[in-house]
Amino acid sequence: MTMPTMVPHGRSDTLAWCRAVDEGPWASLAIPERVTYPSHAWCVELSAAAALTERVRLWTTIIVLPAHDAVDVAKQLASVDQLSDGRLTVGIGVGGREHDYRAINGSFERRWARMDEQVATMKRIWGGEPPFEGADPVGPPPVQHGGPPFVAGVMGPKALARAARWAIGVDDGSTVFGIDPAATEEAFNRIRSAWAEAGRTDPPHISASLWYALGDGAETRLHDYGYSYMKIFGEDLAGVMAGMLGTNTPESLRNSIATLEDLGCDEVFLVPTTADVTELARTRDALGI
Repeated sequence: MTMPTMVPHGRSDTLAWCRAVDEGPWASLAIPERVTYPSHAWCVELSAAAALTERVRLWTTIIVLPAHDAVDVAKQLASVDQLSDGRLTVGIGVGGREHDYRAINGSFERRWARMDEQVATMKRIWGGEPPFEGADPVGPPPVQHGGPPFVAGVMGPKALARAARWAIGVDDGSTVFGIDPAATEEAFNRIRSAWAEAGRTDPPHISASLWYALGDGAETRLHDYGYSYMKIFGEDLAGVMAGMLGTNTPESLRNSIATLEDLGCDEVFLVPTTADVTELARTRDALGI
């Protein structure tokens, strides 16, 4: 389950979602990132989730790493790893919204190559190396040996080849609008091929995210969520993409999950379009869990 990070919510909602998700049967709780949007800061919501849960694995889906300073992010994530007692997996990517970079004075140039470099920097920081000669190490040390594992939010062949050098797997963002079985199978096969071509003997952990809505007004709510989220790319395109969203009934949700399972997806991140915690009960009822 994903926190309702992208819709307005406050303290009581955060408490309710974290506690309800941690009760089960959810395996993980994910926190996404956007800057020029009315969302909570990823590091703040992730820290709250670390403090308010005890069981579920925590994920970032995803941090737009090249928009940030690698050492600063490494320190924040190591702190969360400590607060969560080693329950953190770090999803990272380059994003596609230059406005998010500009808003925090991040460079949009060489973002793919810089992400590779940042991963190496973060691993050195987590290994206890000082950030520069004569400096003290940047703490705290993460609970997980070598630091939290990385998952890459990438899709293209070149990006997959890069990710196969440093990630444990890939979070496929192409599924958020709905599941096209043929296209999704092709995407998953590209991930597996990239791992094989890199000489990896461990299979990639494949995850996918899915926007959905249930209950009264679900169709309208899902459409409006998609339109608002994609409007940065232009109103016409946002309208087209919002019109593609169709996971708004129990049956469509069950079919999507079943298809992903059949295709060998290891983990599905459901992305809610409301901060109403009763959506969790509707989701459990729809999936029979």
